[in-house]
Amino acid sequence: MHYAFVIVVCCCLMMGVNVGLTFSCAGIFYKPVTSDLGITVGGFGLYMTVMYIASSLVLPLAGRLLERYSARWLFTGASALNGVALCLMGMMSRLWGFYVAGALLGVSIAFLLYMSYPTLINRWFHTRMGLMIGICVAASGLGGIIFNPLGGWIITQWGWRIAYYVFGLIVIAGVTPLLAWLLRDHPEDMGLRKFGLDAGVPVSGGVAVGCDDTGVTYAQAVRMPVFYMLIVFSFIMMGCSTLNLFIPGFTENVGFSVEQASLAAAASMVGVTLGKLLLGWINDRNCTAGVVLCTGGGAVGLAVIVVGAAALPLILAGGFMFGWCYAGVTVQTAMLTRAVMGSKDYSRIFATISVALSAGGAVASGGWGLLADATSYPVIFISGAASLILAGILGLGALRIAKTRR
Repeated sequence: MHYAFVIVVCCCLMMGVNVGLTFSCAGIFYKPVTSDLGITVGGFGLYMTVMYIASSLVLPLAGRLLERYSARWLFTGASALNGVALCLMGMMSRLWGFYVAGALLGVSIAFLLYMSYPTLINRWFHTRMGLMIGICVAASGLGGIIFNPLGGWIITQWGWRIAYYVFGLIVIAGVTPLLAWLLRDHPEDMGLRKFGLDAGVPVSGGVAVGCDDTGVTYAQAVRMPVFYMLIVFSFIMMGCSTLNLFIPGFTENVGFSVEQASLAAAASMVGVTLGKLLLGWINDRNCTAGVVLCTGGGAVGLAVIVVGAAALPLILAGGFMFGWCYAGVTVQTAMLTRAVMGSKDYSRIFATISVALSAGGAVASGGWGLLADATSYPVIFISGAASLILAGILGLGALRIAKTRR
């Protein structure tokens, strides 16, 4: 077995455990923490905004560090920091303390979420990149499936503080040592070539001649309009993905029960999980088709939810289709960036583009709620659909420019 697949396992650990515990399990703490400490849900939830902001500030530095230093030890250190921050969440009794812990989580997530799988898969795979990325990001959903019930049981038995401690220890004692043991920076460090790279291809300086030295440098990228098209594409995709939080509320608002609203949320998550795997497979064959499916599917899904508000099956179908937009945030942005910019300075270029992902989450997570309060759920869904159409135009335009450049 090629060691590249061990790297995939490491990426799945970071996405499934570190990212899964940080994001997918965050919701189970809102009620017990706020009820116990007598603070508002909105005030507590701001730690997520602090986390996004911290990630945005750290990402450009993360890209530079990954160019100069060992990815093995950077990701191991980020995992350890992630575990410490989760433990700190269990110690806090004041809002400012949660914000400090949220900032530390943001620093760790800049590496573990935004830079881990794009950087490592790009380094270790010449073929099947899309599928491998799809598998890695799908692991975050699997982590939520496993750890949400565990966390809920611990909270019921021993309280929310113990749950945070257990989650932190899982990261510190479980994931972090495995990353230190198994991660490697480049296949050349082990006398290997990238998976899928023909053994007959000559290699110069650890790079396959005529193959993986293609693409633009970071200095060239920041002077190209297409680079900023990718930034806007990423910002819109992340911003629209947060509309997933409003689907259950809309379902209840049009007259369905809480249980039926939870089905709508589940339908969306099914779309997310399948979408991540299938988008990865599709992008290995045609990046254009991937852009169309994630943006077009998301836009159509939102429209179906609004038009079919009186019929639960249509809401479920719309939620499933919208899940492809959510999946596109992690899969499509990474694959589109590589397709347009190449692999030469991929880590640094994608780190800058990932700032737009983090910023999109920070702005939209509260922005859609304010717009919904001022207008209605259908207005934010239709606005999201229009935004996704714009993202699709930008993505297809970027691919066309890249094809012309070649």
